[in-house]
Amino acid sequence: MTQNKDITTLEDIKLLVDTFYGKVQKDDFIGPIFNEKIANRWPDHLEKMYRFWQTILLEQHTYSGSPFPPHKHLPIDKIHFDRWMQIFTTTVDVLFTGAIADEAKLRAKNMAEMFNYKINYFRDADQKGDLLNSK
Repeated sequence: MTQNKDITTLEDIKLLVDTFYGKVQKDDFIGPIFNEKIANRWPDHLEKMYRFWQTILLEQHTYSGSPFPPHKHLPIDKIHFDRWMQIFTTTVDVLFTGAIADEAKLRAKNMAEMFNYKINYFRDADQKGDLLNSK
């Protein structure tokens, strides 16, 4: 058995992203949400994710943009983020071992928690606005 190596190159990032999103697309729970939202734009999404994780993990600044806005109005809750994290963590653990792999899992966890918080915040604000507008 060979020892997994850490995430150190763009090729490692591509392996992580491709493997992870391959599992996501087939997942019975979160797959339909991703597949409906992304539709036939998977190649573009994967390229964006390569740049995002390359910037976050390898400090090679190839990504620019705001990752949250496309997620703002998705019909998702904490349970969806929990499943996303489960798939992500398992994927990292199967493919890689090391400090950057650990950093990837921590960054993903922090991002999932922040996105969940912000989605709920905007959902609550929208509901309050709807209540005020209906009076």
